[in-house]
Amino acid sequence: MRSLHALLITLAAALCGGDALAEQRFPPPDFSPGYSMPVTEAQGAPARDDARGYIDAAALAAALALASYLALGRRSRRGLVVLGIASLAYFGFYRHGCICPIGAIQNVVLAIADSGYALPLTAAIFFALPLLFTLFFGRAFCAAVCPLGAIQDIVLVSPVAVPGWLARALGLVPFVYLGAAVLLVAMGSTFLICRYDPFVGFFRLSAGLDLTIFGASLLVIGVFVGRPYCRFLCPYGALLGLVSRLSWRRVRITPAECIQCRLCEDSCPFGAITTPSPETPPARRAGKTALALTLLALPVVIGLGALAGRALSPAFAHTHATIRLAERVWLEDAGRVDGTTDQSDAFRATGLSTDDLYLAAGAVRAGFDTGTTLLGAFVGLVIGATLLRISLRRKRTEYEADPALCVACGRCYRYCPVEIDRRKKLEQAEGRAEQDDGSA
Repeated sequence: MRSLHALLITLAAALCGGDALAEQRFPPPDFSPGYSMPVTEAQGAPARDDARGYIDAAALAAALALASYLALGRRSRRGLVVLGIASLAYFGFYRHGCICPIGAIQNVVLAIADSGYALPLTAAIFFALPLLFTLFFGRAFCAAVCPLGAIQDIVLVSPVAVPGWLARALGLVPFVYLGAAVLLVAMGSTFLICRYDPFVGFFRLSAGLDLTIFGASLLVIGVFVGRPYCRFLCPYGALLGLVSRLSWRRVRITPAECIQCRLCEDSCPFGAITTPSPETPPARRAGKTALALTLLALPVVIGLGALAGRALSPAFAHTHATIRLAERVWLEDAGRVDGTTDQSDAFRATGLSTDDLYLAAGAVRAGFDTGTTLLGAFVGLVIGATLLRISLRRKRTEYEADPALCVACGRCYRYCPVEIDRRKKLEQAEGRAEQDDGSA
């Protein structure tokens, strides 16, 4: 196995131009020809770049702490908006969207899959810190720290409700995206999330036409649909949604008794408000039946997902450079194509035999067979878990924010009459206290 790994390294070095592999294992996102990649530690980055990374990590921690306070303590929608704009300016346009927790998923996976890759400390911090804050305070990162979420929050001016069934179906996509990104990094193919980040090109003002159209389309959709990327594409959002179900503290629409005016439900553009559900005998019976049927169907759904994933193995495998090189060399040797490519010429210059190449390609293909099968089973499990959550019925007497869907934006605070009354009393108390201090 070690010799096979060395062979893959040699092949990749030939494709990348020799020593370049030691500096960069994956191709950068395809922005514009004039864009230059930032210098990394492996390329001899000066110490001040490390310092800037630590400054970014400190800024992230401070922003998360402030967002948690504004969302749960101060309960201020206005404060969250201001913080979101500041985060967009700093983490987005000033720091060009890098590094970010979303893309750091891939760095963490690569560190696990490849013992030769040292995970940068800043990447580890950016990946773990929002998850840690989510575990204690809910989705504070989504509330006003993530620049991708902030830019979508700004353009949301005329929200329309997405039907619940459609939102649940589209909500499965981030888990598929997450699984595919993890698989491709683990197999040494590409950094899928970074390559197709819809907004980082805007932050750098250097996106290619395809990504510009993709990002602009999401922003246009975002005028009417609340945070379409966050809800229906973001792989890190999928992780945050899972962790937020275990949050120590989370957003409450009102800290007092709900009067069931439904204004919070109408004000939420993300479909995150769950409605009261009295626990009647018919509802209990229907819930038990649905739960039993879902549990019976769960192994079938997982199995079908595994079969579907296995069927997609050739398509996934073709993203790997070794597979594409082996196909090209075979076509050239068989006389089915004219001429050669730079990659095939680089391979022949290594002196390796085609048998070695085909052996390496076969190992990669076998790895993808296993990986896509597991990916399909994972997707099936996610679908089954979603069906289970739908079938589970519990008694709910108030309108509540779903911890997995709520991004702690604070919109519901501004519409809740109980919250408005509480804030008025608080402001009056603060005013009297200031008067007393002034007179003293």
